[in-house]
Amino acid sequence: MSLVFAAITPHPPILIPTIGQAAIKKMEKTKIAMEQLEKDLYITHPEIILVLSAHAGFFAEAFTIHSHTEYQTDLKAFGDLATKTKFKGERSLTTNIREALKKAAIPAAMISEQTLDHGSSIPLIYLTPHLKNISIIPIGFCDLDWKTHAAFGAILKEEILKSNKRVAVIASGDLSHSLVTEAPAGYNPAGLEFDNKIQALLSTHNLSGMLQMDADIVTDAAECGFRSFLILMSILQGFHSTYRSYAYEAPFGVGHLTANFSL
Repeated sequence: MSLVFAAITPHPPILIPTIGQAAIKKMEKTKIAMEQLEKDLYITHPEIILVLSAHAGFFAEAFTIHSHTEYQTDLKAFGDLATKTKFKGERSLTTNIREALKKAAIPAAMISEQTLDHGSSIPLIYLTPHLKNISIIPIGFCDLDWKTHAAFGAILKEEILKSNKRVAVIASGDLSHSLVTEAPAGYNPAGLEFDNKIQALLSTHNLSGMLQMDADIVTDAAECGFRSFLILMSILQGFHSTYRSYAYEAPFGVGHLTANFSL
C-alpha cells in the first residue's frame, strides 16, 4: 500500500468544547474545516496515522519516534479531565523507520510514553471518531537544520512506500504566535509575513522555497509548525497531490491553518 492521506492541522486546545466552551465560536471556520477533514480522512480507509507534532517530546539533537502498544490523550493541563481517547501503537513500521534512520545516520530517540501531547491529541480527537481500529505513530521534530528535516521526511516516505498498510500523515502545528499585541508571543511584523509566505509555499508544494526561508522571519514569527510542515512536504515529494486550504484564521493572534493535500 502507500500514502493515502496528508494534511495540516492546527492544535489549539480551545477547539475541544469542554475547554473552549463559548469561545469556540471564534474558531468556527477551523472547527468546520476539521470536521470536513475528518470526512476526507475516513474515506481513504487508513490503517496507520503518522502524526507530526511540535510537542511530541523534544530533543535538540534528535528526532523523536514514539513506540508504545497503546496511547491515550491527556488534556488535564487545560482543565479537561474527561476527554480520554485511546489509540493502538504501530510497531512494525516504527521499527522499520528506526532502522532506516540508523542506516542514514539521522539521529532519532525512541520514546515509550503512553500519554499523547496536545499537539497530537487534538487533531486525533477530531479526525478519528469513526476510525476505531486505527494505529498511530507520534513523531516529533528537533533543532537540527532544515535540510536534515527534509532528509528525515524522505526516509519516512521510503518506509511508507515499503509498507503494506494504508498510511496517513498529519502535520500538526500552528503558524505565527505573534500576529497581534495580545498574542502569546506579543506582536511582531514577521508573524503575518511568515503566515502569508508559508501558505504560498505549501500551496505550490515548494519544498525548495521552504528550505530557503529566512531563518530570522521563522524565529520572529514564534511559530510551532514549520518543521512539521517541512517534513510533510518532503514526504509528499514525488506524489501528485492537490492543495486545498480549508481554513486560515487567527482570532487570538495565533495563525491556525487547516489544509488537505488530496492524493
